[in-house]
Amino acid sequence: MLTVDRHGLPSALAERLTDEARASFAETPREARFKFLAQALGLDEASLLAELSRLTGLEVLEEPAIDPDGMKILPARIASEAQVVPTLLPGGEAGRLRLVTALPPDTDTSDWVATFASRRPKWYLAPPERVAALINENYGVGSGSLEDEGDDLPAAEVAASDEADQDAAVVRFVTEVLTQAVAEGATDVHFEPQENNLRIRYRVDGILIAIPLPDNLARFQDAIISRLKIMARLNISERRLPQDGRINFRDGKNVLDIRVSTIPTIYAESVSLRLLNQRKEAYNMDRIGMNAEEQAAVRKVLDYPHGIILVTGPTGSGKSTTLNAFLQAINSPDIRIVTIEDPIEYEVPGANQVQTRAEIGLTFAGALRSTLRQDPDVIMVGEIRDLETAEISIRASLTGHLVFSTLHTNDAPGAITRLIDMGVEPFLVGSAVELVIAQRLVRRLCADCAKTVPVDRAKLLPALETLGMDESYLKDVTSLKEAVGCRKCRGTGYRGRVGVFEIFHPKPLHDLIITRISNRDLTEKAIALGMRPLAKAGWLKVAAGLTTIDELVRNLSSNE
Repeated sequence: MLTVDRHGLPSALAERLTDEARASFAETPREARFKFLAQALGLDEASLLAELSRLTGLEVLEEPAIDPDGMKILPARIASEAQVVPTLLPGGEAGRLRLVTALPPDTDTSDWVATFASRRPKWYLAPPERVAALINENYGVGSGSLEDEGDDLPAAEVAASDEADQDAAVVRFVTEVLTQAVAEGATDVHFEPQENNLRIRYRVDGILIAIPLPDNLARFQDAIISRLKIMARLNISERRLPQDGRINFRDGKNVLDIRVSTIPTIYAESVSLRLLNQRKEAYNMDRIGMNAEEQAAVRKVLDYPHGIILVTGPTGSGKSTTLNAFLQAINSPDIRIVTIEDPIEYEVPGANQVQTRAEIGLTFAGALRSTLRQDPDVIMVGEIRDLETAEISIRASLTGHLVFSTLHTNDAPGAITRLIDMGVEPFLVGSAVELVIAQRLVRRLCADCAKTVPVDRAKLLPALETLGMDESYLKDVTSLKEAVGCRKCRGTGYRGRVGVFEIFHPKPLHDLIITRISNRDLTEKAIALGMRPLAKAGWLKVAAGLTTIDELVRNLSSNE
């Protein structure tokens, strides 16, 4: 007999909560009640599970497995709303429907299960993240929202399926997809119409991941795309031309500025979302992956009163994150910082941040010109895209301002030749640019499952040669870590990313820069003066057990 109230709260725990906390618990959605209760009681997840097990007599399953036959009995809507999933236990009691949940079942959940299941239920407890993962992996993300109204519910609850019901279901589904994307740490969400279905993929740690979805998703495809366009204030009747818009989305404490892009495809409009968390904690130089030597080189230049610091790399390589780490390092009440960005990715306390709007004429160059009349000490320009922006940035650095910006080049010396190719005079480039950093993001090995293995020279040598290195780099390395895969990293073996940096000081090569030296020759001269190329900087991360040689080759081989 379970000693819980109608909301699933054991009476012994209820007595330890204030009246206000008990009322809040009852009003909290079921999927968030476990976390709320843990915080209210000051317990971690494992301790709360153990306490619930002791008070209710329910066994805790750390790694429950799905019961396919039980899924046929328990509808997706009930599983999603009640956060309960049928589990399979070898040698379990015959004739019982075994169900796992994070909190003991409340009255409504018990009644729902009794309505659908002819088999007597036996309840278990499990970590809430594991329960949610099993529901998403097996029923599909948002499956409870899009479940057909009349398929599984009792006759007394069946309502005529009308347009209003479908609209509400689609609104819930889109919200669930975005909420799950935030939980997964996705940077992008892609809605891609196929011939007979709608594919939705998240970009996590730079890799696209197809998410499991309900079987009946295709019938809601047009409604889902229209919902996204409505949220972004786009013209839903225009399906022939690409459109761009923005969505402000709030998920609990997370406030997201979502950039929306639609493009017509052969089957329907494809919609891509870029997720920008406005409250995201800014990274410092430790967190982006710079070692002590690299930080020392950068901090020396950050103390300069003027000059340009450039960060280069392809789209998605973390350039804006690195620049914000630099701003965080120098930010103080006696420095006036102005940033010009598109989009604004991080809030910098005390800084004056400007969002460009090309549609009304507020471009990088125009905003930068006006910024110079604002008495700034430090200016961050999101990207140097044209000659005008480049020239204003360089002249600003030569007139007493410290300027940060980004360029799209493969390596650090390439930034010098790119500026010259844009039309900037070489002597201005050589005089203004103090530091160039090329970077890439490589996936970080999962700390929970990575294993140490002896060095396999036969496997490593071809990879090293691809990156322009030889076996001398294996001289003092006897073991490395490799990816394995577990639940916490979705079986990939990686979780999170770490930066790889190539740091170039152009000033010692000033005389060569003004002669318009080629990028290849400039790179060779820089390496001779001590610049560590991206591949060799990445190898230090491999040797330190942060990533793998395969991940390095995937990101850098095209540049060597």
